[in-house]
Amino acid sequence: MNLHQFRFVQEAVRRQLNLTDTAKALGTSQPAVSKAILEFEEELGVDIFARHGKRLKRITEPGQAVLRSVDLIMREVANLKRIGEEFSKQDAGTLSIACTHTQARYFLPGPVAELRKRYPKVQVVLHQTTPERVARMLLDDAAEIGLATEGLADHDGLVTLPCYEWQHVAVVPAGHALAAVERPTLEQLAAHPLALYPRNLTGRARIDQAFERARLRPLVALEAADAEVIKTYVRLGLGVGIVTELAMGTEPVEADVIYRPLGHLFGSHVAHVAFKRGAYLRQFVLAFAELLAPRLTAALIERAMHGHDPDHPL
Repeated sequence: MNLHQFRFVQEAVRRQLNLTDTAKALGTSQPAVSKAILEFEEELGVDIFARHGKRLKRITEPGQAVLRSVDLIMREVANLKRIGEEFSKQDAGTLSIACTHTQARYFLPGPVAELRKRYPKVQVVLHQTTPERVARMLLDDAAEIGLATEGLADHDGLVTLPCYEWQHVAVVPAGHALAAVERPTLEQLAAHPLALYPRNLTGRARIDQAFERARLRPLVALEAADAEVIKTYVRLGLGVGIVTELAMGTEPVEADVIYRPLGHLFGSHVAHVAFKRGAYLRQFVLAFAELLAPRLTAALIERAMHGHDPDHPL
């Protein structure tokens, strides 16, 4: 058995057992993938996959155990590569960050700029995507560090640590009826068309739940992932925007819009940082985590990665 076979089996699972897609992803042919998997199964003496003809239909019970071992082996292979990079190039490499649009737009610019000052030979690659995709990229070794509010803690293969708290704010034009209201109520918000983040992003679920509990059904006039887009339509009179407080003060002067905190209605949220469990983290990755939040020290992350002190409240 060899790493070549491990990679083929692992990729087949990632591609929902579609060997054509597996072959394309690996830059080879479908017969080559089928042959490698069959040879691996013959050497093991068990079927990893149940088949219907030449098609893979499902993962067998022994196959589940094999895949756990394959995942562990491939994770350690990735660690070996990182260790080699760490000690051959102490201050150089690529830091791949998977995050939501909100984190990339409002929270990460400062830490990324500071990291580049400390490690000028490090290239930063930002992947802006959904929380679920952030988790998937970490698990697939496509990113070393992930940042999102939702979804990361749902995956056993990730070590997730709280980074910072935030709340929603209402944004209205300066002349709007709610501009003079310091603490808007749900009823007051529901009386106007709303511009919100899409579902499952940036705390949207908490907003929907609050209105449902109050038996209110506000009109959602616009959904957008970018707070700046929401603010643009608010300026045009579309209605009341509800965005993250990180969007406050992103321009020198915003005299044409007013912000009102909504923590009393929707509570506070916690943005989390995540790493793949068991991954080897290079020195500049640990340094970047501490730039995100001083409490995220290398010692704390090391304990968490080894399963110690599982709770790390803010």
